[in-house]
Amino acid sequence: MANTLFLVLITTALVNNVVLSQFLGICPFLGVSKNVKTAGGMGGAVIFVITLASAVTSVIYTQVLERFNLVYLKTIVFILVIAFLVQLVEAFLKKMVPSLYRALGVFLPLITTNCAVLGVALTNVQKEYDLITSVVSGFGTAVGFTIAIVIMASIREKTESNDFPESFKGTPAVLLTACLMSMAFFGFSSFA
Repeated sequence: MANTLFLVLITTALVNNVVLSQFLGICPFLGVSKNVKTAGGMGGAVIFVITLASAVTSVIYTQVLERFNLVYLKTIVFILVIAFLVQLVEAFLKKMVPSLYRALGVFLPLITTNCAVLGVALTNVQKEYDLITSVVSGFGTAVGFTIAIVIMASIREKTESNDFPESFKGTPAVLLTACLMSMAFFGFSSFA
């Protein structure tokens, strides 16, 4: 069991990275990756939301939706759970870390509509993961998101003062960087 959980963790974080191989969560990945500190804060929020959402949605799916034959409601229920968790994170950051709350700006409430969060919950159900495997899968996915966004922010900070051709500055350079990162992470697939 421990080997399986470790494999799920590594696979979700590196091999099937939610941003770089599944292309989910691109909006915050591109929007918040201008600064390593802000990217790390977003990563922390996403780790909390995805991990907790994976646990809660797993329990709700198995104990309520399957039991009462309401599985067709899973997407709506999962979105409501995610929205509630994001509200908790937002309230916590607003009170405890106001500088990070302001730095994340509009991207914090957008975690609610971040397709990576919903994608993990739906994937866990589709793969019929139990509660523990769902939590490990969610945590691994969120760590993978955090790794990707922090690496991107670090590269963007380092290349900000580089002399690029005018037509290559901004979004084209960021998208090319994401492409190269995606190709680099593809190398992990040979180990899985």
